[in-house]
Amino acid sequence: MSSLLNHNHHNHLKVLIVDPDEKFRRRLADFLSRLNIEILEAGKISELIRQNQLKNSILLLSVVNPEEKKIQYLRQLKRLFPRMSIIILAPSAAASQYLKSLEEGVVDFVCSRSNLVSILSAVRVESSRRHLKQENDYYLKNLTKIKLEHSRDIRKMLKLEEIYDTTVENLMTALDLRDVETFGHSRTVSKYSQVLAEILGIKSQNILDNIRKGALLHDIGKIAIPDSILKKPGQLTAEEWEKIRLHPTLGFGLIKEMKLLKEVGNIILYHHEKYDGSGYPRGLKKDEIPLEARIFALADALDAITSHRPYRPEKDFIAAREEIVRHAGSQFDPMVVEAFCAVEIEQWERIRYETTKLLSSFDEYQKLIRNKNSGQN
Repeated sequence: MSSLLNHNHHNHLKVLIVDPDEKFRRRLADFLSRLNIEILEAGKISELIRQNQLKNSILLLSVVNPEEKKIQYLRQLKRLFPRMSIIILAPSAAASQYLKSLEEGVVDFVCSRSNLVSILSAVRVESSRRHLKQENDYYLKNLTKIKLEHSRDIRKMLKLEEIYDTTVENLMTALDLRDVETFGHSRTVSKYSQVLAEILGIKSQNILDNIRKGALLHDIGKIAIPDSILKKPGQLTAEEWEKIRLHPTLGFGLIKEMKLLKEVGNIILYHHEKYDGSGYPRGLKKDEIPLEARIFALADALDAITSHRPYRPEKDFIAAREEIVRHAGSQFDPMVVEAFCAVEIEQWERIRYETTKLLSSFDEYQKLIRNKNSGQN
């Protein structure tokens, strides 16, 4: 019989840990206990089904390999318990095989079984998402009444949209600051992407705005990558590189429940795909890669080539154009390269200047942090 750990006996949200290894379950349960959510653990799902525990729960399920039979079973569970979230705990190497299940919404998160911090993050994000969803459902039920009675609430909702947009930008600035190499990077790349999209005939303001958001959020998955890997000065090991390569999938898992449209998800998930099929996570080629992700890939490279990196100096925009043209058909879509070449070099330089001049220099930021830290010591 599984052991039963109750933290905060309340009837609503429960975290269910299912793993055959009792020691691992206990360690994970102890680690998650800081969240103040009721935690139950079991060796098999069937034990929890018997105890009628699955509704309104977050299920942490260890799976070694995702056979179709198991995915089918998870699909059924999701149909039977629509208010249950499924977080898969997989060996690092198998994580990307859950991409399809993530996209279909069968699975809500995929975490490495050995990374307790990322499991904790996933549970936290999922429980706050559920809390927001409850509030949202309640709000929608009463919307007609509210519309008639309180127009000020509608104004508040519009204000929230604005706050949401600002939050996206602030979140990305925070991410940029975490990684010295990409300081100011997201903002510049989002502008490059919008310009390229317009040249390629995308006129819808909505889609252009989604491309901007996708570009700002493209590296959101790096939140789940430890600093020890992200900021490692030397060569990454094969295993560390494997973890870095998970960030598009992790990022997609993090934002898929936010009110974002498909272009945003496509940029986050596919921004490392290459036109010739040699990219990741899915090795898509040519038109299999959504247009917005093909546009973003070129914008991203343009900024990377013209930015300083610890391991190489930046190049000018003329050298960047030569490099991009050289990789047309391999890394980049030739049509997007053509659109890029249709714009004068000076215009790209101007965009770069306009998007970065508003940011205080990274040195100033570092100085602030140092002063703050020395004040605390």
